[in-house]
Amino acid sequence: MMLIRYLSQIGKYFLMWKEIFNKPTKWSVMKGLIFKEIDDLIIGSLGIVAFISFFVGGVVAIQTALNLTNPLIPKYLIGYATRQSIILEFAPTFISIIMAGKVGSFITSSIGTMRVTEQIDALEVMGVNSLNYLVFPKLIALLLYPFVIGISMFLGIFGGFIASVYGGFGNSSDFIDGLQIDFIPFHITYAFIKTLIFALLLATIPSFHGYFMKGGALEVGKASTVSFVWTSVTIILMNYILTQLLLT
Repeated sequence: MMLIRYLSQIGKYFLMWKEIFNKPTKWSVMKGLIFKEIDDLIIGSLGIVAFISFFVGGVVAIQTALNLTNPLIPKYLIGYATRQSIILEFAPTFISIIMAGKVGSFITSSIGTMRVTEQIDALEVMGVNSLNYLVFPKLIALLLYPFVIGISMFLGIFGGFIASVYGGFGNSSDFIDGLQIDFIPFHITYAFIKTLIFALLLATIPSFHGYFMKGGALEVGKASTVSFVWTSVTIILMNYILTQLLLT
């Protein structure tokens, strides 16, 4: 019975994708909605992403340095390990899970509140495709999400550099050598491909849970929690699939 319910939800999610692109809202209206979503979802997230990235980069560098106890192991490995950890996993995947909590909960609660207060019904009565009106601007805004992850990568590595050099674990030339050694440019491409897929999930899964929720104010909170869990699970699952497809 539960399996059928899950399959039904998955089917409804893919049907929602089709509906998002039907009967588009006038561009003069849509333009304002897109800029508002960019401000809320992208610009509003830069602070928390920058703060977390900088300090996690520092922690990665310190932990790597503390594990290099053998004097024969070169110090440049601190820079190498920091680069690989930040670019391959931390920036694209773990920042996306944090964003599922921040951005995803915001999307679910805002659309869920509109559902509870019958604003979505009012849009439908006026002949507006409510899914296009509500979800499409979020999709377009989150196409700028790789820009956020690019900043996260830079600040994570910079945080590692500061922690390594000013923490007395190595000098700047060793760290920079580690950043440059065995660098594979495709790793950056791989990270941004992942980021773009995660952006689409961050825009649509929370929107789905907000749009199709039933009940009152209490259910809005529950829907936000459920959307965070499912967005995180889907991101981790897609991370595994994309890593298997792109890196092996």
